[in-house]
Amino acid sequence: MTDARIAGFFEDEYRQHGWEFPPRPATRIRQMEEAVQLILKLWTEPRTTFHGRYFNVEDAILEPKPVQKPRPPVMIAGGGEKMTLRAVARLADACNIIDGDVAEVRHKLVVLRGHCDAAGRDYDTIEKTGILPWLLARDASALTAKRERLAARGPLRGFVGTVPATIDLIGQYQEAGIDLLINADRRNDAETRELFASDVMPHFA
Repeated sequence: MTDARIAGFFEDEYRQHGWEFPPRPATRIRQMEEAVQLILKLWTEPRTTFHGRYFNVEDAILEPKPVQKPRPPVMIAGGGEKMTLRAVARLADACNIIDGDVAEVRHKLVVLRGHCDAAGRDYDTIEKTGILPWLLARDASALTAKRERLAARGPLRGFVGTVPATIDLIGQYQEAGIDLLINADRRNDAETRELFASDVMPHFA
């Protein structure tokens, strides 16, 4: 996972809003980090003065303030070890590791802990989340049939497995340090949602 994924990777969105798309991911990450700093000040200060490398405001007013107190939580997604996870340690309330297997997630969280130590941040105050496509079936025969049925739509990304294998894998993510796993699958598979609710989630209640 590279820093480019989180730092504004979709050039069309920049163009649609009339913004320049910096070609270097490092520039986009620095912009993201500075933008979060500014947003946090606007959320919490009556008037904000901020002079950064990319953004400048003078005695700016943002009203109404967010309903959540002291402010809404900030999540920064991505696993870039030099810049993105450092920004998490400095600014975020939650991180989101995208598509990483258990070993990779464990490594990323070790890196995050190191950035927290360097920044004087309590590592345990950051919620650790992961996002992964999930596709479930009750047993091996049902899983084979589902694979065959969905193969025509393209490659099956992420985890594809049975209920017992899902329970085991979630346990491994928990042991690695993940607090919350998010289903990022776009197939809108009703059976997967139902199996999560009826057979998987009760094991972690």
